[in-house]
Amino acid sequence: MPRVVIASSDALELTGGVAEFDVEADTVARMIRELDGRYPGLGEEIERRMAVAINGEIHQDAWMEALPDDAEIVLIPKIGGG
Repeated sequence: MPRVVIASSDALELTGGVAEFDVEADTVARMIRELDGRYPGLGEEIERRMAVAINGEIHQDAWMEALPDDAEIVLIPKIGGG
C-alpha cells in the first residue's frame, strides 16, 4: 500500500497534524481523492500548492502517474518563481 508523507505546515493544518498516511490508490489522482475524502480541503491544497515526489522523483502534472504498492509519495510545497 502506498505511503504518503506531507511536508507542508499549511496542509498539516487540514489533517490535524497527521503527516503520514497509507492509501489505497493506484494513481496520484485517486490518492488525492482519497485524502480529500478523509480531510476535506486537502485535495485542493495538494492540487494548487504542492508538488508530488514518487520514490524520490518529482513529477509535474502527476495526475495519472502510477503508484506502486510500495511507493513513498512525498507532498512538498511548490517553489514559486518567474
